Amino acid sequence: MITDAQAMRRAIELAHIHLGQTAENPSVGCVLIKADLIVGEGVTGVGGRPHAEEVALGQAAEAANGAIAYVTLEPCAHRTTGRMACADRLIAAGITRVVVACADMSVHASGLGVSKLAAAGVVVQTGVLADEAALLYVDYKPA
Repeated sequence: MITDAQAMRRAIELAHIHLGQTAENPSVGCVLIKADLIVGEGVTGVGGRPHAEEVALGQAAEAANGAIAYVTLEPCAHRTTGRMACADRLIAAGITRVVVACADMSVHASGLGVSKLAAAGVVVQTGVLADEAALLYVDYKPA
């Protein structure tokens, strides 16, 4: 059985892939687990787009419905590009639980992503491996 810590460690590994290459956005890792299998993985793209959740959801396709998402940083609740926010994407895909390592202090998340997920009935857990994931965001200065 894949534990929350194992899945989040994989998300942290993914975030390391583009660390320092995603400014102004942070490098985020996302892993989707369903029936004890990884059905999607993603990392923020070089230059900051696409977001990790978008990549993982695209990889998982319909298998995302009923899955658990492990994300190193709180999903965004708003996008400056006008594209669908990651919190909304997770909800639309049918994700049932979102496990977040670190809060995002950006004005586009900062508790809003977690609140949006919870309001939609998604179970949210925060702080899983927060100390390990926080090392990814030492130089991240959100707007």
